[in-house]
Amino acid sequence: MIKKSLLKNSHYSKVVVCFMCALLFTACDKKQPQSPLPAPPQPSKAVVVQPKPVQKQASSAIRLPAPQLNQFDFSTKKDPFKPFLVVKAESKSSPDAMKKAQRSSLPIHSFDVSQFKLIGIITGGRGNQAMVTDPGGKGYVLKVGMTIGKNEGKIIAINPTGVDVLEQFKDDNGRVRKENIKLTLPRKQ
Repeated sequence: MIKKSLLKNSHYSKVVVCFMCALLFTACDKKQPQSPLPAPPQPSKAVVVQPKPVQKQASSAIRLPAPQLNQFDFSTKKDPFKPFLVVKAESKSSPDAMKKAQRSSLPIHSFDVSQFKLIGIITGGRGNQAMVTDPGGKGYVLKVGMTIGKNEGKIIAINPTGVDVLEQFKDDNGRVRKENIKLTLPRKQ
């Protein structure tokens, strides 16, 4: 019974498929003439009415009134960024005089060279350095080329035995004098 129903169903499906194929081939025939399109209607000479805009065009930007110039007057107010005290710098005519004034303000230039005490010497690849203390006990590290003392003595050499300082100054007669001063390490007791 099952076999007979399958045979009937398969025979029925074959017939349906064949019918569909025949219908498909006959419907797709390109030799059939196409129906002509209807002609567009001819415009009549009637009055053309323009449509009215639904809404008036408006910009999204809001127009503000022009700002007033100088709304606030700060001419009578005090500037918060100006210092309370104004210090006027003395104008020196030459750059050498300015350098000398800056150097004289340093504590290392406020004592005489002979008042400094040599504490130690460091010798190395980068150059020798020396450590001295002023009469107040404050320590300074010296290198070759630096200045020391009231007369701005220039350090010309640092040896394992001491420091050589060359001072140039004008004496009472107005002559430039050069004086070599040697600071040595204190003897061990």
